[in-house]
Amino acid sequence: MAEILIVGCGFTGGRVARALLGQGHRVTATARDPASLAELAALGARVIPWDAAAPDAGERLAAATPPGAAVLYSLPTLRLGERLEEPAPRLLPALHGLAARVVYLSTTGVYGPAHFVDETTPVRPSTERQRLRVAAEQAVAEGPWSWLVLRPAAIYGPGRGVQVAIPAGKYKLVGDGETYTSRVHVDDLAALAAAALLSDLSRAWPVADDEPSTSRAIAELVCELLGIPLPESVGPEQVDETRRANRRVDGRAIRERLGVRLRYPSYRVGVPACLE
Repeated sequence: MAEILIVGCGFTGGRVARALLGQGHRVTATARDPASLAELAALGARVIPWDAAAPDAGERLAAATPPGAAVLYSLPTLRLGERLEEPAPRLLPALHGLAARVVYLSTTGVYGPAHFVDETTPVRPSTERQRLRVAAEQAVAEGPWSWLVLRPAAIYGPGRGVQVAIPAGKYKLVGDGETYTSRVHVDDLAALAAAALLSDLSRAWPVADDEPSTSRAIAELVCELLGIPLPESVGPEQVDETRRANRRVDGRAIRERLGVRLRYPSYRVGVPACLE
């Protein structure tokens, strides 16, 4: 039985917690609003109210960390007024002497302008957000613990993704619709993160399913399933940096090493499942 701490128990972290509780491990989870983790508490998780932006966040994180814990760090980059902050370099020292292992959820954004990515591709951050993520990865790798970094492509699942954004009017085709995006279903990412916490594998790894898609291809599938028209096209400057990247990611290496098989190897399987 392992001691697990999930720092930032949200869309992905909550699923990791449920999986590990189901395997009999002890799970501590942090959240700004503990009521949002009532279901996990009912399953046996220890839920700690905690805010990464608070002045005493480091001290409170140390107090919440069981000695020898495997830690999943799953916090997003914070926006503090006009400033972006990746809090990992500030918070991770609180885990020194407590955490035995740290798994950090990063992003394929750290590959910058690369159009084809696998486990050998070097990072090339080109925006402030990407540079902050790389600095956080370095802080994880330099800590006194075993470590692993997962760099997921666009994460989707029930309530989140193109199948939600299109009917809400929040998804546009990029130009002619031929730019590529890789994705991973949140349940598959959670399975990889849970396995990573319990392994001794190290280094940084890209995570994605087996079928990158163009913005047009996935929009056509969603619109056919929902019986709605295709969204309008916009220029690259009108979408976020993930959509502008035109990036295809090969995530097979980490799955092979951890022995995890994708439940949703393609958006053609995952999106319909989300809509059921």
